[in-house]
Amino acid sequence: MTSTPDIRIVPLREPEIPALVALARAIWHDHYPSIVGIAQIEYMLDQRYRPEVIRSQLGRDDVWWDALRVDDALAGFVACERGEAAGEIKLDKLYVASHLQGRGLGTRLLRHAEQRAVSLGAHRIYLQVNRNNLSAIATYRRNGYAVAAETVFDIGNGFVMDDYVMAKSLAPDCGR
Repeated sequence: MTSTPDIRIVPLREPEIPALVALARAIWHDHYPSIVGIAQIEYMLDQRYRPEVIRSQLGRDDVWWDALRVDDALAGFVACERGEAAGEIKLDKLYVASHLQGRGLGTRLLRHAEQRAVSLGAHRIYLQVNRNNLSAIATYRRNGYAVAAETVFDIGNGFVMDDYVMAKSLAPDCGR
């Protein structure tokens, strides 16, 4: 008889940063080689997942990092920030360990981010996703997100991000 796992989403704590960095590296190397290639993966990991970058964001009041814990092990994470316009939240990062994907954990993280956005008075949540990240796009579509724009921009070192901006309107009872 298998027991139901204990699944919690809690604020990321500073001592967990090394484990989060290792998890991000594993997920990116499992998922993105065929989408952006190893060189761009390494470049983007260095930009976004250096411990000092995350540590500095934990000290801000306009960025939130939350850890997904399954049976007390770090299994994923979500990071959000205030959007460019009033009433908007940007879902900046959402990842689940590769071996746990397909179990609804990404949807739990989405709902968590949406609930936080509503609690902050946001009426819209948006994200960027690589146009070739078909599995993520399908997940977002299943959860009510639609393509709002297409964007290509230079991130330096000869790399570009070729993304969809996907968005969802939020109702006060969102995610319940």
